[in-house]
Amino acid sequence: MGWATDTLAMPRTPVLDTHIHLFDTSRPGGVPWPEKTDEIYQPALPDRYAAIAKPFGVVGAIAVEASPLRSDNDWVLQLIVQHPIIVGFVGDLVPGGPSFAQDLDRLHANSLFLGIRCGNLWNRDLSADAKNPAFIADLRRLASAGLAMDSANPDPNLIGAILRVSQQIPELRIVIDHLPRAALPDDSNQVKEYWADLKTLSGNPRVFVKLSEIPVRENGGLLTALSNYRQKLDAIWDLFGEGRILFGSDWPNSDHVASYAETFGIVNGYVTQKGPTAREKFFNKNSIEAYRWRPRNPAQRLL
Repeated sequence: MGWATDTLAMPRTPVLDTHIHLFDTSRPGGVPWPEKTDEIYQPALPDRYAAIAKPFGVVGAIAVEASPLRSDNDWVLQLIVQHPIIVGFVGDLVPGGPSFAQDLDRLHANSLFLGIRCGNLWNRDLSADAKNPAFIADLRRLASAGLAMDSANPDPNLIGAILRVSQQIPELRIVIDHLPRAALPDDSNQVKEYWADLKTLSGNPRVFVKLSEIPVRENGGLLTALSNYRQKLDAIWDLFGEGRILFGSDWPNSDHVASYAETFGIVNGYVTQKGPTAREKFFNKNSIEAYRWRPRNPAQRLL
């Protein structure tokens, strides 16, 4: 697979991976995710990630919550403080809940805490939550703290809910995860509404998207040719432009479909064709705008 070898030979932009998950399956009591029967059920910790990702120019990563447990916010922060390759953490808090304000203030005291994730996970419903005044009030608190909101597992209902949140709190930085892997229905009207909502969201300069969960397998094999991905990626790129699209590997969840080399190779092949400026923004600068992370070592400073 020549594209993977080529990426190793490229100079260049320090890569910031904005979406990895950290967990330790050897902890007493186990972990909420993944299941014990899952092929990725083994410790996913910073040193293992660094060994896999550094050959592709990765100098830093943002950990995104993999647990709904309040205490796991503190566990991840305590873990990553010892590992400078992790530049920050997007945690899990429930806006509108009784402990949100207290937890947010406590976690925000740590500069590695970058925001929270709200989306189609942990049996939550952003469409319903966005109608709750207490939920919106806490997201305003998040925005006032200068923190970001990630989403998860997109479909038309989630994108519509994100739009309603954005319209109520236009100052909130929002990162839409896992595009273009949105679950779209057969109903053409719903699909049109989905793209119309994304277009409206693209008009807010504080809304970003991640090109994550890109690789696809068919008939037991990984699709590696860019022609398999270009149309969907172009549709997102044309909406949000080179200044608001980020790289996220989704490691180790991505291992269900492709290796890190394959995941990186596909997206790098696509973005490299956009030119060096676009590549620099995609792999590094845009993540700073979206998350306002701070370098923890010299390699993470973009010259």
